[in-house]
Amino acid sequence: MDALLDERSLSKLKWRCRRGLLENDLFVQRFFERHEATLTVRQAEGLQALMALADNDLLDLLLSRKQPHDLKEEPCDTPEVHEVLALMRVQRH
Repeated sequence: MDALLDERSLSKLKWRCRRGLLENDLFVQRFFERHEATLTVRQAEGLQALMALADNDLLDLLLSRKQPHDLKEEPCDTPEVHEVLALMRVQRH
């Protein structure tokens, strides 16, 4: 079982996740609304890797226009990134 992210680390992560594109902010906001109480350290690592991307690359991933392996210049093709990306892409029914 993965350790849950502590409150201080969660606060820092939320600050780090602020984006320049409104569309990305909406995905991130929805992600935290749904998963912040159960966010693990491993998932936080995946989210941090996504936040290192340029806004347009991140949006392409979130909209499934690209996959992590398409971004050769960034180390994003990891299990943690894939897991978080799947959680961020889920639509509410």
